[in-house]
Amino acid sequence: MAYIYNDVSRTFSEYLLIPNLTTEKCTPDNIDLSTPMVKFKKDENCSLKLNIPIVSAIMQSVSNDTLAIALARCGGLSFIYGSQSIEKQADMVKKVKKYKSGFVVSDSNLTIDSTLKDVIDLKSKTGHSTIAITDDGTSSGKLLGLVTTRDYRISRDPLDKKVKDFMTPFSKLVVGKLGISLSEANDIIWGHKLNCLPIVDDEQRLHYLVFRKDYDDHKQNPYELLDSNKRLRVGAGINTRDYKERVPALVEAGVDALCIDSSDGFSVWQKYTLDYIKSNYDIKVGAGNVVDREGFLYLAEAGADFVKIGIGGGSICITREQKGIGRGQATAVIEVAKARMNILKKPVYIFLYALTAVLFTIIILFWHWQWVLIS
Repeated sequence: MAYIYNDVSRTFSEYLLIPNLTTEKCTPDNIDLSTPMVKFKKDENCSLKLNIPIVSAIMQSVSNDTLAIALARCGGLSFIYGSQSIEKQADMVKKVKKYKSGFVVSDSNLTIDSTLKDVIDLKSKTGHSTIAITDDGTSSGKLLGLVTTRDYRISRDPLDKKVKDFMTPFSKLVVGKLGISLSEANDIIWGHKLNCLPIVDDEQRLHYLVFRKDYDDHKQNPYELLDSNKRLRVGAGINTRDYKERVPALVEAGVDALCIDSSDGFSVWQKYTLDYIKSNYDIKVGAGNVVDREGFLYLAEAGADFVKIGIGGGSICITREQKGIGRGQATAVIEVAKARMNILKKPVYIFLYALTAVLFTIIILFWHWQWVLIS
């Protein structure tokens, strides 16, 4: 059944902020941009909080692993687009999770019988210049040495040269013992002027690599959004069709949050998807998009940890053209904001964000797409 609203549907461009008095306390060091991302109970800490109130749209032209890394390093969160195969999306999530970590599980490994050509090919594939040499070529084998770009010269060394003939052997490596803290590992790195510190157990089996650049990167990006294992956080978009196959793969890849991506989220299919995820996984999941009170309440009561608002207000939104639906973004947010105040009579949080593809994938503005965080 169709409804005709008599009120005007307004966009954000119709509004301006009225400035208040700027006092001596209005300085950058007194500003806290951290924002709760998901619902949480009163008097409890939010389990997923952004360091800057920016997330990216779940769009193929926007949210890939490159943007996810860049945004997380600044303190925001990106949702890897779901309009691709499950394997490719999971691989993008893995790339983000592996980009930075205190203790990194090596994914560039060879044996002593490998050749310089194998080293070059592996470096080209992974982008990593540090290669662990183990007895079985795995990340958990007995560490026999390391190969870095300082161990060979492509212009002079033959491609069939064996790794065992130019690697830095274990006897010449400085290593850390399994169980040391990240702070202790960094002290060893700085004390011995290392770029990489292998972490091994009593049987010389490799467990982790700790990199000097990770320490430097963190100092240059103090607002990085990290998980409990010092890895960058990343989200992923899912749909209401193959979620039973896609969600397990994304969870295994290490995704931190999911969001059901649909032009019109006021749907029983989103409820079914939420039911499945909540019953089988301990992970935060959002839903949307909606533009009114009823749509918001439906998804909130279905268990969504956050609800995404906005249909039809952006210049690049084709939903209004294809489906003939939509609403002014400001009006949608105002109506939903009023509705969320009454949910279980608990305080809630609203988070607005926008992304423009015109200025490439890293230009994000607070305008056309919005996220409502419920509590």
